[in-house]
Amino acid sequence: MIMENLADNYKHINGWGIDADPENEPTYPMKNWTGDDHRRLDYERSQQQPIDVEVLHSNERPNVTTVFGTSTPPSGISGNLRRKAFEFSESNWNHWLLLLAADRVNVVEGIVDDLKNGHVPNIFAEKGWKAEWKHNPVGLVKKVAITVAVTATIFSLLSGKKEKTENA
Repeated sequence: MIMENLADNYKHINGWGIDADPENEPTYPMKNWTGDDHRRLDYERSQQQPIDVEVLHSNERPNVTTVFGTSTPPSGISGNLRRKAFEFSESNWNHWLLLLAADRVNVVEGIVDDLKNGHVPNIFAEKGWKAEWKHNPVGLVKKVAITVAVTATIFSLLSGKKEKTENA
């Protein structure tokens, strides 16, 4: 009833009320239409979750959301990369590339931290190579071959530059 009146009032606007017809609404007739849907904008904002760790948020938002999750606050080199990433807009590729790089650096930091604490990580198990060997052996061999080739290339380039600077 309410929606029909609204549709009549605004039908002169092209495209308005495209989803206003209750017969054309995906949850109809399952939804119990009470009219409260229009009151959802007048809600009392929840109390702000206490901020006791550094929380990175988009520079497009003026403040932190009421509730947020941060399992690990930014730290180390990966944390610095994350802080730098949030200086860019989310529509900028630098934002996302820095976050991807921070994730990769964080993996290395985790391995170094494990070794510092006397725990040798089982990288093969943690990366799921046993399952991949069982279900996708060709893909695993490709991954390993590419990783070895890229690492060897980088190593040889770096050692070649070192020899050139020593000879000069």
